[in-house]
Amino acid sequence: MTSHRRAVSTQQRDGERVRTDAGWRTDRIYIGSTSVSVFSQADAGSRMLWWCCGSVLRLVLMLVFLFCCPAVSSTNDVVPAQFDVTYFDTVTSEKQTIYSYNHTVSRNKTEGVRVSVELQSESALSPILFVVRQKQAVLSFQVPLILRGLYQRKYQYTQVSRTLCQPPTKAMSETQFFYVDVSTLASSGISYQLRVSRVDSFTLQTDKKFSFNATPSQPQFFKYVFPEGVDTVIVKVNSQKNFPCSVMSIQDIQCPVYDLDNNVAFIGMYQTMTTRSAITVQRKDFPSNSFYVVVVVKTEDEACGGPLRFYPLLPDELLDAGNRSKTLDVIVSPAINSEVYVMGMLFCLGIFLSFYLLTFLVACLENKRMNRKREGLLNPDTSPAETGKAPVSPYEYGSFADNGSTLSSEAVTDSLTSTDGNYGYMGSETFKRRLVTAHHVAIRFERSLESISRSRQESLSSVEEDDYDTLADIDSDKNIVRTKKFLCVSDLARKDKRILSKKYQIYFWNIATIAVFYALPVIQLVITYQTVVNVTGNQDICYYNFLCAHPLGALSSFNNILSNLGYVLLGLLFLLIVLQRDILHNRALERNDNTALECGIPKHFGLYYAMGTALMMEGLLSACYHVCPNYTNFQFDTSFMYMIAGLCMLKLYQKRHPDINASAYSAYACLAAVIFFSVLGVVFGKGNMAFWIVFSVIHILATMLLSTQLYYMGRWRLDSGIMRRMLYVIYTDCIRQCSGPMYIDRMVLLVMGNIVNWSLAAYGLINRPNDFASYLLAIAICNLLLYFAFYIIMKLRSGERIQCLALVCVLFTAVVWGFALFFFFQGLSTWQKTPAESREHNRECILLSFFDDHDIWHFLSSIAMFGSFLVLLTMDDDLDSVQRDKIYVF
Repeated sequence: MTSHRRAVSTQQRDGERVRTDAGWRTDRIYIGSTSVSVFSQADAGSRMLWWCCGSVLRLVLMLVFLFCCPAVSSTNDVVPAQFDVTYFDTVTSEKQTIYSYNHTVSRNKTEGVRVSVELQSESALSPILFVVRQKQAVLSFQVPLILRGLYQRKYQYTQVSRTLCQPPTKAMSETQFFYVDVSTLASSGISYQLRVSRVDSFTLQTDKKFSFNATPSQPQFFKYVFPEGVDTVIVKVNSQKNFPCSVMSIQDIQCPVYDLDNNVAFIGMYQTMTTRSAITVQRKDFPSNSFYVVVVVKTEDEACGGPLRFYPLLPDELLDAGNRSKTLDVIVSPAINSEVYVMGMLFCLGIFLSFYLLTFLVACLENKRMNRKREGLLNPDTSPAETGKAPVSPYEYGSFADNGSTLSSEAVTDSLTSTDGNYGYMGSETFKRRLVTAHHVAIRFERSLESISRSRQESLSSVEEDDYDTLADIDSDKNIVRTKKFLCVSDLARKDKRILSKKYQIYFWNIATIAVFYALPVIQLVITYQTVVNVTGNQDICYYNFLCAHPLGALSSFNNILSNLGYVLLGLLFLLIVLQRDILHNRALERNDNTALECGIPKHFGLYYAMGTALMMEGLLSACYHVCPNYTNFQFDTSFMYMIAGLCMLKLYQKRHPDINASAYSAYACLAAVIFFSVLGVVFGKGNMAFWIVFSVIHILATMLLSTQLYYMGRWRLDSGIMRRMLYVIYTDCIRQCSGPMYIDRMVLLVMGNIVNWSLAAYGLINRPNDFASYLLAIAICNLLLYFAFYIIMKLRSGERIQCLALVCVLFTAVVWGFALFFFFQGLSTWQKTPAESREHNRECILLSFFDDHDIWHFLSSIAMFGSFLVLLTMDDDLDSVQRDKIYVF
């Protein structure tokens, strides 16, 4: 039976058979690009025969092809090589060389292997490629080595040395082989020399210094293994030369090791350096209990603040790198243990909690003294008859009651009853009449106290913000009062005390609101900074004192954060002291105490609350700044310093000028302008002459306007006629007749203030300091110190005295400020320079092996600020019993 098959065409390489309708098969043999077809009949019996014949024919043709065709591959020479032997050879595209090495690897001892290559031929058209094949790693590099710098500048190095990665071994001893393949695509021969040597000092020893040389094409790295009982070490790399710029990196034990300028930042922790570098390493970050210390010399110095090289004229031009060899030494030392952390925290808490204890003891002694004084006034030991003095009549008691005495009706009645025997010579009717009259007066006095207290409480709740600056008198009365030659506090304390108290409370609420809205994004930002540092390992982001930066958890420098605790604790203590005084003063007002109402400096505590809050916020924001101190977050550490300086000056002025002190809104607006200029100065002020001219002009004009405001007590107008009035004053007081200033004391202060501020403006314009934030803070502090010194001098000059507690605070604060400023000017780091230049100022810890100089500045400055606040709080306590019309304004 004839069957017709459908033709199927399928092809496969190496002998696939193709069936056709005629029953023939085709065996197609591929040899290179040549194919041979063999046809066979489709009977089943001859399939095996034809397959065998086809296989034999394929083998024969393949042999003929291999022996007859010309060779296209190059020859490879395998050379058994020895360590510490220099090999000189030539390589071409047709001649490649493989060097075979073997060495014994021990688990207990790690030896480094270093491959050094130098190009002998000059102006080679193609580079030589070196490939080192190890058991678990491959290292490749070319010679000459091309490294890129800024603006894609190319630097060529003909000498290259690389240390081979040492993979760990599980066996006690194992022989490993590695091969160095040398090849090129150049048709002409290129000469080179190769040397493979052992590095006996590859493993660093604890507390043992090791010196070495490095270049951009000859980096170095070493291994360190944590000894037993050591969980944290600090790796220090030092050099006598600032340049060339270098990079120190800490990497895990893995291959490959990134030890070139263009890849050293890929993994691990790293930082640039000039003469000094230090990184704290913890065992928990390296599961293998060991790590590599990698030192790389950079191709250019711009990262370390060095000079900027010329821009290449041709983009592919190769530049001569010059001599960039650097000698360095490395030492690994154990860091502090957990006991030092505990001691540091206990020391910090103990220092500041002792102020709480001291304040409590002083408060107890003061309360005891006041109780004795009160008992001596209310319960005298001798009677009027014994002293020979005439008894006080009931009418005199009544007059005291009318003047706001604190004696109650029961006290009046008891005192009158106890004097029955003394009044025996009087007529009974006269005595009874006087007794009834005194009793009625006492009852009226008690009722008046209740009505005053009730009306005062009701009026406090009805005080509106629109009434804060109202006075019962008219503007002409203000002009008459405030332009007197000699002013008293009573002249400038005429507004309602309740209105003023509520006005000054706005200072506290405003700064509390500012603190919340300022602190929240700050905390979020510094957490992000710290996360970036931990993830990327780039320790150039933050400007720590790396020689004394103790990490704790995710925080890189816990000691700098902990030392700011004093600001918070002492600020809270100051708030408690102010609260206690506020409560006592309110109680005195509630009982209508004449001393509290009519004597002493008017007590308004809103600014004190704002000062205490600012001190606490300074501690919080300074701690946030020291989480990652750098160029972009400097204002965290300085903003509330401006606040504190401004609030202290306002408080000094408010003491004698309660009615005309600035409102909270205008005060904080001025402080916001200061912070705004601070940011502008840091961003645009470095070397910018135009900025410094504008700032100096604004500084001088602001000083003059403020001086005019203070001199005339606000009774002047800034309008279109200001120039005409100024010329008239100059003509009448200086030209027509030479008359001295009407307010001599104020004039002396303002002249000195203008001299100081004009001098600071001239200094800034001439020198243009890089740290504009500190320059601006220096202006504020100088003005505050000048005003404070003037206040003290005028207080003593007016016949007032400083009580013992205030005097102790003044002397103690002055001494502490002196020591604090000494440690502040040590300058352990600065964000105005590059990170590498900043590390040149790093120094070791000096207190308990935990705190550095800047931490001591935090301790002392927080104590000094607390003492300064206490001076402001207690300085005028001697005037508490003096009538306000006898207290002078200055």
